[in-house]
This record gives sequence, structure tokens and C-alpha cells, in this order.
Amino acid sequence: MKRASGILLHITSLPSQYGIGDLGKEAYKFVDFLRDTSQSLWQILPLNPTESFYANSPYHGTSAFAGNTFLISPELLFEEGLLEKGDLQNTPQFSEDKVDFESVIPFKKQLFEKAFEKFKVKNHSFDFEEFCFKNAQWLDDFTLFVSLKEKFGVSWGDWPEELRDRDPWALNMAKNELSEKIRKERFLQYMFNKQWKTLKRYSNEKGIQIIGDIPIYVDYDSADAWTNPELFKFDENKKPYAVSGVPPDYFSATGQLWGNPVYNWDKMKERNYDWWIKRFERVLELTDIVRIDHFRGLVAYWEVPSHEQTAVNGKWVDVPTHDFFDALLKRFVNLPVIAEDLGVITPDVREVMSHFGIPGMKVLLFAFGDDNPQNLYLPHMYEENCVAYTGTHDNNTVRGWFEYEAAEEEKRRVFKYLGHAVQADEINWEFIKLLMVSQANVVIIPVQDILGLGIEARMNTPSTVQGNWEFRFAWDKFSDSIKEKLLEITKTYGRD
Repeated sequence: MKRASGILLHITSLPSQYGIGDLGKEAYKFVDFLRDTSQSLWQILPLNPTESFYANSPYHGTSAFAGNTFLISPELLFEEGLLEKGDLQNTPQFSEDKVDFESVIPFKKQLFEKAFEKFKVKNHSFDFEEFCFKNAQWLDDFTLFVSLKEKFGVSWGDWPEELRDRDPWALNMAKNELSEKIRKERFLQYMFNKQWKTLKRYSNEKGIQIIGDIPIYVDYDSADAWTNPELFKFDENKKPYAVSGVPPDYFSATGQLWGNPVYNWDKMKERNYDWWIKRFERVLELTDIVRIDHFRGLVAYWEVPSHEQTAVNGKWVDVPTHDFFDALLKRFVNLPVIAEDLGVITPDVREVMSHFGIPGMKVLLFAFGDDNPQNLYLPHMYEENCVAYTGTHDNNTVRGWFEYEAAEEEKRRVFKYLGHAVQADEINWEFIKLLMVSQANVVIIPVQDILGLGIEARMNTPSTVQGNWEFRFAWDKFSDSIKEKLLEITKTYGRD
């Protein structure tokens, strides 16, 4: 990866009069902003469908292959003749700085119903049918899955046995019964795919590469688990007997019990990792580079019996890591991935990253603890092959951290490292400069830190449910001075 920089901003955080950021004109405007400030990378969060049950987290979803249709732009549907002008004029008054999912989801669903009815009349047959044919491998199962999920209102493990176990006769009967719903879901995936691919092409033409994100696990109630139960540790009733988590540590005496089903890596290996290869094919079709969330789980993972209430009584289970990555590299000549390697990382994980040349992450907010000046997150400790961040979507903003989380001793270390004291409204640019001048090949700055926003702009607080994934920005926050400062600092330190 060449010396470069970019911005972390999820699609949902873009401005939009429709209550949630989408793939319309504001996304193109953001690409132009990246180009005009000499940024060459746009990092986003996972694009998979989200669920209200999981508080709309992009790290939970019903498919590892499908797209989040709530990102579809109503304006682009209008331009295609699939909505009327009146449909867009009757928009509720949504908040400009937060995504109100409870209001947005029903509003967009009724727009999609209207668009689908128009689509049936217009009969975009060739492009649509070509998309369905090319993506049938995942699209057929996904659209049937979400149709059955809506019909029964429970997770697939509690469906009638013949559907739970994918009896061919029962599946065909369901396809016939739910054909209209299935076609609508295919239409929505088609529109997502079309809008996203057009935006990605525009980005690439402007010299902007998109960094995507793969959550290491999928949810139990997903098309992936229903379609490939043999790839997970399920019992005879298709229920997980082992789930994911992380062990007890300094931060939590009981660890973290995530609850996702864990993979049956023996079966994965038997099938030459075909599901994973298809998953990477799909994400690299949609993005240029991929961040692998919880990378250490591809070396060894913490497995907890499903009946446990905490993660204490788990165990480490090894993954056939070298065999797995060798298989991926047979399919992909170049595998452009970034390892999320934050937290306690053991030597075996470091060995894998070094062997395959996979860059890890450095987060500056973690740099001012007790082990200065040997802290690995301090810029003078960075190797070239890494991706440096002020913070991630799981952290506070730089200003929010400085004002509400940093202890006085941490602030003293910050000032000592900088060589001078700074105020809260200056700290974001001081941190950005530290990263830009470092030898890290890639620097990614959350948009909140470009704008100097505080705790109110935090994207996610781990281990909490409410108030996450809602942040949105407004263009009036991007003053000319901010644009000029970002451009100047990027050029000064050779990242243009």
C-alpha cells in the first residue's frame, strides 16, 4: 500500500433529507470532497442488511452477501422513473444529525413498495434478470430466507422442520407461495447493487479506493447459517452448541459473550473453504480493500458452550490458518486485507500477519497509557506496513476522549509527546498531524475528528445497545478552513 490517507465514514452518516445517509448525490459529493482534499481512501462499515433486533448494527445481519437496502437512494429511484415527485415531497421532517431508525425504516419500506409496483410495470427485464442469474448462488437463498422469516416471525431454527432442514419439496412449495415477496426482495438487492456499483465506479475513477469491512462471524438467524448448517457447530436440531466470545481480561472479569455460532473449521477445510472464498469474492466485488474484524479469530477463537451465561468457561480453539490463507491466495493473486488486531494479540497472530504481509491497525487514542514511550500505538513505534487511526467507530472522538475520558496523567503524556499543551478544540488536528507525519503507509481519520466533534458524535459504544450507529454530519460543518487544513497537511507529509 502506497503512502496515503483517507476518511472513515459509513454511508448512513451522510447527509440526506430521507433520514439516513444513502447512495445518492451526497455520496458523490463526499467522493468529490475526498478528491479535492487529496484523500485516496474511503473506509466504510459493513454493507450487509441490518436488523432492528440488533439495534441496526452493521456488524449483525441476515446475510454475508446481500446489501443493506435501506441505503438505496429515493432520488435515484425517482430518476429511474420508479417514484413520483410527490413521493419525495411527502417526506417527514427527519433529524439532520441522527438516524432515527424507527421512523426511517417504515418510511423507506413504503417507498420501496411504490418503486416495486412501478418496476413491475416498466419491466426492466434484461438487467434485472442478468443480475439475478449472476448472483443466484446467494440471492435465491437469501430472498427465500427473508420471505420465510417475515412469514413465520421467528428464527429459522424454529420454522417447520421441513423448511428448517431445507427439504427440496418444501422449499419449492414456499418459493411458489412467496413468489411475489421473493421478487420484491430480488428487486431491492438489484437496486442496491446497481446504485452501489455506480458509486464505486465513480469513486475509483476519481482515484478513491473503498475500504470495506467483514465481520468475522455471521448471526445465527441468517441466510448463511440456514443454507450451510454443516459449516457451523450445530446440534441435530440445528441449534448452536458452541458460540463466540472473548475470554476474561483486564476490562471484563467475565469476558464477552457475543453469542454468534462458531465455524466448524474441519468442515470448512473439507470443502476447501468455498464459503469463505465466495464471501471474499463478493466483498471484493463491492470494495477495493477489506478490513477483517476480529482477525485473531482466524488464528484461534474463544469458544463457549451455548448454555453458559458468561464467557468465563470457554476455551481456545485453533484454526487451520495457513491452509486457509493459502487457499485464499490461490483464488486471489493479491488479497488486499487489513487485520483488526486491537486488544491482546498473541505471537501466533503476529506470525500469521508477518508471514502473509497483512497490515494491522494502530489507534492513537490507545497510545498514552502507562508503558510510554514503548507503547506500540505511539507514532514513532509504527512500522510502514500498518494502517493508523486517530480512533475507530468503537472509540470516542478525539475531542470526546480528551474532554471526558482522558485522565490527567494521560493528558500530561499527550502534552509531553507533542512538546506543548493544547486545548480541547485543537487536539483533533494535533492527533491528525502526528499520524500524517508517521511512517505508517496508510492513515485513516474518522470524519468526526476532521470536524473536531465531541462525544455527541460518537458512532458506537461497545457493550451498549441504545444510541449507536446514529451519527450524521451536515456539510455546513466543513468550513473552507477545514478543507484547506486537510489538503495542506496531506500534501505536506506526502500522502497526496
